[in-house]
Amino acid sequence: MGPKAASGFYLGRKPAALLALLLAALLLALVVLAALYGRSLREVEALRAAAAPPSPPAGPEEEGAGCCPPSPSPGSTRPPGVWDNSRLPRALLPLHYELRLWPRVSPGQPGPFVFSGQVNITVRCAQDTATVLLHSSELELWGAAVRGPLPEGPGGGSSIEVAELWLAERQEYAVLELRRSLRAGERYVLQLSFRGPLSEDLDGLFLIRYTDQGQSSMLIASLLEPTYARTVYPCFDEPAMKATFNIIIVHHPSYVALSNMPDIDKSEMKDENGSLWTVTTFNTTLKMSTYITAFVVCDFDYVTRTERGNEIRIWGRKEAIKNGYADYALNITGPLFSFLEDLFNISYPLSKTDLIALPDFGAGAMENWGLMTFQESSLLNIPSNQFGGKKAMISLIVSHELGHQWFGNLVTMNWWNDLWLNEGFASYFEYIGASYMEPRLPLVRSGSPYLLKLQSFRLLCYLVFQHRTQRTLNVPCQISEARTDCTQNNKIFYYHILQPVLREDKEIAARSLSAGEEKIKGTFSLIGLFDIFTYSKGASIIWMLSSFLTERLFFKAVSSYLKAFSFSSVNQDDLWTHIQMVVDAQNEVQLPTSVKNIMDSWTCQNGFPVLTINLSTGIISQEQFYNKRTENNTTYNNTWIVPISWIRNGSAQPLVWLDKSSKMFPEMQISDSEHDWILLNMNMTGYYRVNYDPLHLKRLAQLLEKDPKAIPVVNRLHLIDDAFTLAQAGYIEIESAFELTKYLAKEDEMFVWYTVLSNLIPDNLENILNYELYPFLKKYLLKRMLPIYHYYASIIRQSFDALSDYYFDQIYLEKLINTACWLGLQDCLNLSSEFYTKWMENPDNEIPFTIKRTVCCYGVAMGSDKEWDFAWKMYNHNNSTETDKDIMLFAMSCTRESWLLYRYLQYSLNNSLLSSNNTSMSIVISNVAATEIGQRIAWGFVTENWLLLNERHRNGILQKLLRIMENFVNTDLQIQELQLFYNTTLDEDLRIATTETLQFAKFANKERRKLIARFTDWLQKNIDD
Repeated sequence: MGPKAASGFYLGRKPAALLALLLAALLLALVVLAALYGRSLREVEALRAAAAPPSPPAGPEEEGAGCCPPSPSPGSTRPPGVWDNSRLPRALLPLHYELRLWPRVSPGQPGPFVFSGQVNITVRCAQDTATVLLHSSELELWGAAVRGPLPEGPGGGSSIEVAELWLAERQEYAVLELRRSLRAGERYVLQLSFRGPLSEDLDGLFLIRYTDQGQSSMLIASLLEPTYARTVYPCFDEPAMKATFNIIIVHHPSYVALSNMPDIDKSEMKDENGSLWTVTTFNTTLKMSTYITAFVVCDFDYVTRTERGNEIRIWGRKEAIKNGYADYALNITGPLFSFLEDLFNISYPLSKTDLIALPDFGAGAMENWGLMTFQESSLLNIPSNQFGGKKAMISLIVSHELGHQWFGNLVTMNWWNDLWLNEGFASYFEYIGASYMEPRLPLVRSGSPYLLKLQSFRLLCYLVFQHRTQRTLNVPCQISEARTDCTQNNKIFYYHILQPVLREDKEIAARSLSAGEEKIKGTFSLIGLFDIFTYSKGASIIWMLSSFLTERLFFKAVSSYLKAFSFSSVNQDDLWTHIQMVVDAQNEVQLPTSVKNIMDSWTCQNGFPVLTINLSTGIISQEQFYNKRTENNTTYNNTWIVPISWIRNGSAQPLVWLDKSSKMFPEMQISDSEHDWILLNMNMTGYYRVNYDPLHLKRLAQLLEKDPKAIPVVNRLHLIDDAFTLAQAGYIEIESAFELTKYLAKEDEMFVWYTVLSNLIPDNLENILNYELYPFLKKYLLKRMLPIYHYYASIIRQSFDALSDYYFDQIYLEKLINTACWLGLQDCLNLSSEFYTKWMENPDNEIPFTIKRTVCCYGVAMGSDKEWDFAWKMYNHNNSTETDKDIMLFAMSCTRESWLLYRYLQYSLNNSLLSSNNTSMSIVISNVAATEIGQRIAWGFVTENWLLLNERHRNGILQKLLRIMENFVNTDLQIQELQLFYNTTLDEDLRIATTETLQFAKFANKERRKLIARFTDWLQKNIDD
């Protein structure tokens, strides 16, 4: 044996030969596997190519051209570049998309679900670039290719090698780095294959599970606004980057596919497993934004009609269609389309329109061109006893989406900072569309003392009259300003649009309607724009604009604007320009400055003004309204150019303008005569509040006592709402607002009563039985409420169905009945007991939904354990909806029996008794704590069961209870009691926050007690007036 080697090892001949043989076999196996892999890869690529949209034919010079890696590389370490900007560069402009989508869903498939597809985007190069950016989010990308320049005739252009495809995830870009630059002025085709998850999140492309005719089913739908198109296909996902689309959807043969345009071809294909799929091809779209592309794959039925060549189809679950639930939507959609065509003097450009009712949907509705999607409850008139005003709701929602077909789809805002140009106009025409449908859909009562006496909306009336007597209608002609016999219901607009946004448009929460484009960045900030300001303030500003222009000039300008920018995008200055052109071409309306100067003061500033008028001098001043006025309110120094419509002694006066912080109007100086009075902001067409001096406010109160009808109904409401709002904010004394309630015995409008009661008896006051205030308030209010209460109580007892079509009467009635019962009106308590007892005797005697919450509450309160047990039974009933359960949970807390409340709270601890989850327990405790009797009971229950409650809810239940307890914290002793408990149960940070909250609650309640004392004192002095 030789010496041992310093390193390595010795191998004999036989083992070496065996090892060589094994190595040879391994090499052979690798060769075979490589061949098989190459074959499989070619088959996969062949399938992808077969499924891809048609690409331009390749030229011979393209052979050997490279492409990007199969999947993009990350971009987190890239140097700064154009991909860091929140907006796409304008180097490439999309012209046309060839888009193929394949949702991989079959009936009964368990999931998870995915979709795949291919897109070819024809673009025009505006400036030389070797970097291509387009949007992509949550998609897996591969097969990127670029071809061009494209010749004018047939041919596909040459291939341009893609050096790298990578993702700039922060800005949601796919970045294609090219080997050579694209040339300005030329056209190119960008090609990408993609795949993404098909989730149930209700945005992007998503899946919905539902039940139809007793069978479980699935459908696929889309919601792409504002920036979810990029989660479905790579695209230039900005509203101004419009293009045309050829769309193909591959789907299971048992489903039907829908998109923006009519389908023009159906064929079949087999996948790699031999399964059969249907390929539905749709006609080329009009030029449009990515966010209104739409895709639905479903097993629905539809009803259809044709209106002026537009095929209208309402789609829904087969059961719903069979039962006729879609008929109402079908009956109103065509006439509304025709009405808006005539109003704008612009034809609807599509040949088909689908409206589809989705069982689940993240938005109420979406205006996709040619395929509008709706939450099922927003489109289908499903009969039930829950809400008789359902037709009114459907009319309003359908009108809104139809308005978008012109404002948003035909003409689109350039960037999301001017979203109000879409949503504000749609909200405005939502009101007009519902008003047009009023003869078939009575939104207000007529032929009774409760007839609305509103000022006419003259042009709309004229259009309605013309539309009903003629088949066609051209550009609106000159309307006589003296024509006032056509009255319209602007209380829909006031109550649903104007009043709510005035309450929200305060210094903390407010923002301007329009802002610089650079301020709106990222999906999160975009979603925040879909708020009450964009919708309701936008509509209110348009309402004001149409009023001071006159409707004739307004619609003439709107028609010009829509025609000039059809299939294009705009900013708000484009609208002002076209209005200015119309104003300059006539002499009827004279403005104090340019349209832009006037309207920018309303759209580019946050908040709104309160006008203070001194009628002895005729001076009107303006300042920004603050929710709590103090001497230090100098955060904003905004000034608006304010149109002031006004009447004097019942006669309309010429419009005047306040274009500075303060201005004298000699014509507004009034005499000492009680018959000389002035009212500003007629019909609430201006977006502001009015602060009258105390003497004039008292004069108006006296006028109401003598003749309420001297002031139009909307202005009665406006006067009262302004007075209470300004008093609460510290602009006027609260007693001045109280004076305006003396006349209420003569007020027959539920519309006004609802606002009065909401101001006099807010929800938190109902829960606190103040023993000093209550007897005086009861005597004062019931004396004035009895006439209108007995009118409606009589209707309710005879047949609640008599109110079935009167939307506003129903929604206001709950507050009236609830207040009457809270004030102890025996007839109201008897009414509640009657309805509740009949329901107990026969569950088919369903309580009308709009008063059910109040009736059940007082039905239980006036009863014993028998009534309470019935409520418990109905809560657990199999047919009870979530809304029904919520009502019953509330009603059971209304009992006046302490032992029932104790039992109720104990039930809440038992998951087997509550049919829901821990949320129900939280609701039970909160409801009990919100009552006078239950407040101490609930607090004792929480302290006794804290360990269990904290285990289930952590600090959630405490936070909810604390918000309720705030109403009762008035003394240092009460704070000490609560704080002692918190100190033993909460961590330090939460203890500090709780202490601050309690101190604030003490201060707020101290201020409220002062207000209640003033109210009580005023009632004592005026109780017999």
